[in-house]
Amino acid sequence: MDKKRILLVEDDQYTRELYQEVIKDEGYFLDSVTNGEEGLEKIKKGGYNLILLDIMMPKMSGLEVLRSIKNEPPKIPNGPIVILTNLTNDPILNEAYGLNARDFVVKSDITPGELIEKIKGYLEESGNKEKTKQEQK
Repeated sequence: MDKKRILLVEDDQYTRELYQEVIKDEGYFLDSVTNGEEGLEKIKKGGYNLILLDIMMPKMSGLEVLRSIKNEPPKIPNGPIVILTNLTNDPILNEAYGLNARDFVVKSDITPGELIEKIKGYLEESGNKEKTKQEQK
């Protein structure tokens, strides 16, 4: 089985380092960047099984990244995009869903173990969709 590729776009150093550690310990290949512009560059290259995207970042917000991807999708598709936020019940989250975000994770409410369980669920779900597409061909 090839390693699943995850992109982490998070400007907060503590959160980024914590997530990097637990994701790598789980055996995933991880790219991480610290702002929306760098994240968009990586996303445009494509090939990630999962993208964890912060909303509030310097240079370019997560919503701006989502808008850019929706207007100009990458040639090599990526898996689901999950929003990392501390916002709840916010119009920004509704907008993110409208821009094809799959789900959101409230950073202050989730433990590293719960994050890994969510990641496994998203990867399994997108892997099952991929299998269905292959079987339909």
